[in-house]
Formats: sequence, C-alpha cells, structure tokens
Amino acid sequence: MGDMVEFPVNGSTCPGYLAPAASGAGPAVLVIQEWWGLVPHITDVCDRFAAAGFTAMAPDLYRGEKTTEPDEAGKLMMALNVQAAAKDMDAAIDYLLASDAVTSERVGVIGFCMGGGLALVSACHSASKVGAVAPFYGLIPWEGAKPDLSLLEAPVRGHFAELDGFFGPDAARELEAEMREAGKDASIEIHPGVDHAFFNDTRPEVYQAAEAEKAWESTLEFFRGSLG
Repeated sequence: MGDMVEFPVNGSTCPGYLAPAASGAGPAVLVIQEWWGLVPHITDVCDRFAAAGFTAMAPDLYRGEKTTEPDEAGKLMMALNVQAAAKDMDAAIDYLLASDAVTSERVGVIGFCMGGGLALVSACHSASKVGAVAPFYGLIPWEGAKPDLSLLEAPVRGHFAELDGFFGPDAARELEAEMREAGKDASIEIHPGVDHAFFNDTRPEVYQAAEAEKAWESTLEFFRGSLG
C-alpha cells in the first residue's frame, strides 16, 4: 500500500515508509520503529493506519539497518544517537504535514518498545506539531536521553503490558504519575496477562490478538478524536 520515500534532514536525507490514506487524505500519523529497525511489522502498521483513513509514515532511524537477532538489535539501539533521531522524527513530521494526503495540522505519534520511548522524545522535541501520543510498551534505554516532560503539549494514551520484563506496570505507573504531576493529560493502560511486544503479530511467542485489537481500536479512536 505504501512506498519508500526520502525526506530531507539537516542537509542530508533519511529514508522512510509512507502509506497515504486509502480514502485519499486523512490525519497524519508518525510510526516509530522497535529496536529491530524498519521491519515488515512497522510498515504493516503504517498500512493498517492508511486503511483506517490516516496517512502514516515511519522514518528509518537506522538508515537501512535491521535485524531479527536480539543481540544485534540491542547494539543498533544503543548506537542510536537520540538527538539525531529527534531531528529525523521532526523532519519526518514536517514532510508528513506538507503532504497533500494529510488533513490535520498536527500528527499523532505511535511507537513500540524503543519507539514508544522515542514517541515521547518526539512529542517533547516537536511539541507544537504533535497532537496525540500513543506509546506502546515504551522504554528509554539511553543514559540521559529522558525527555523534558514539561514541554509536552499533546495528550498521551499509553499501552503497556502487565508481564513486561523491560518496563513493567510499576515503571508505567511512575511515568503516568510524572506526566500528570507536570499537569499533562496522560493515562496509561496496563494490559493484563500479556508480555512486552504483545501487539507485534510477527512474533507469535508474545503476540496476543485480543489485547492487541483492544489497544489498536483505542488508539484509532484517540487519534481521530485528537487530530480531527
């Protein structure tokens, strides 16, 4: 449904996957990758948003590198420069908002695992351009990379997993409390009985269809309500 594109960043370019709304035009959604890279699961999420009437784009933050091996994914993630990634995401937002296939003035940002943490980074770094944030089991593993949540303007609706060994319910509740104490419109749903990456249907060992569908429908409703 979508196609690979190149968008300008800092005098260079970054690849990304763009899926225009099946209806012709719709609200903009930025989709942020897991630590595996711009893999089929992420491009499929863009296509699913397009089928639901949104124009979605996933920037390739690893510039073409991807893997199915956890050790390699960990190395790629830790080698990622968060400041550079923030610039990539901001440039992707500009590219999206300039598209004829986009009807909204702000973007919704969704990210998974590493991308869930980066979704919050993006929402703070590009606060005036982000209208809604949906981090899925997000974590920020980089030292000193935690965003300044006071900058956040968009409402946050997070989806985390009860059995998550990386970022469990206590950490999710702490993040929610921190955002609320900063006066933000934030709520996090802890999905019961599921593990980290429960939304990823390319990973049968953790995928849980019922909770994944619930999180998806909730996110579509949230983005429609927030982005118009």
